[in-house]
Amino acid sequence: MIRLYALLAAVAMALSFWAGWSWRGDRAEGSAFREQAGVSAAVADQVNQARATEHTQADTMATIGAKHEEDRAAAETIPAAVVAELRAGTVRLRHDLATCHTGRLSEAAAGAAQRDAPADLGVTVAGPAIGIGRDADDQLRACQAVIRADR
Repeated sequence: MIRLYALLAAVAMALSFWAGWSWRGDRAEGSAFREQAGVSAAVADQVNQARATEHTQADTMATIGAKHEEDRAAAETIPAAVVAELRAGTVRLRHDLATCHTGRLSEAAAGAAQRDAPADLGVTVAGPAIGIGRDADDQLRACQAVIRADR
């Protein structure tokens, strides 16, 4: 009978040990799953924040692109308007650039260069030159806006 009680005690201890080990393992797995779920939620939040930032930057870039296209469309009428204003006399060209380049020449050479130039050449060249300058300014403004938005 003592052997039977000893055997039953050994079986009870083995079952207790197995139940405790099993319960501890289940708790450890549950803890690991909760930790993994927390990490997954943090990663999902980071991904969502990165997507929101990308969408905001894409909207900003689209706005900059639309503004640049509007400026390009508006710039097409500028050269003709400048030429018309020059011919009407409402706008006059300054000859600062010509005097800078011809300042080193003798007075005779500068006078000859002015006499040989056609009278309408300044008006004809001014429109496209202003259009080129405006286009360059618009492109520079758009590039600077993209750089500012990207920082």
